[in-house]
Amino acid sequence: MLTYERKNTIITITEAVPSNAPALSHLRHQLDGETENFDREQGEAFLDPTAFRALIEQDHQSPHNLCLVATIDEQIVGYARCQGSNLARLQHRVEFGMGVLEAYWGLGIGKQLLLSCISWAKAQRLHKMTLTVLATNEPAISLYHHLGFQQEGCLVDDKYHRDGRYYDTLLMGLFLKSVGE
Repeated sequence: MLTYERKNTIITITEAVPSNAPALSHLRHQLDGETENFDREQGEAFLDPTAFRALIEQDHQSPHNLCLVATIDEQIVGYARCQGSNLARLQHRVEFGMGVLEAYWGLGIGKQLLLSCISWAKAQRLHKMTLTVLATNEPAISLYHHLGFQQEGCLVDDKYHRDGRYYDTLLMGLFLKSVGE
């Protein structure tokens, strides 16, 4: 568990537990409607509380997965997830993803979620963390670069948005042995 203060706000980051499932289901649905930075539009690939509970339980049972929540005044305002693989050739890496409610941007929540995931991945003796990010999401890209991620590729015209335009997706990776060593 990590607790820190920013702008007179106390933020706590903990591992998700099954009782977080209803709040996470609602949060994910809300996040999908707040920004164009996610793969889904609001309501697509909806995970109800039962599905989220199963996902959290699966994450607890797998040494390759992690789900974290960020809370303020006991309200979940963000989450991060690392998903690995049971396949022998892919067990050295995890894919990272996160979301923070727009009302709470600027409090360092995304950075602390990512740092917590990096620490976990290093403790798991993983070799690499990967992620995808919309090429127009400059604040996220800046954070990822700041923490050592490198762009490894670009999927051109990868996402189609409601504005009728196509957008690129960047593939980024972090070699964990070089973080803080």
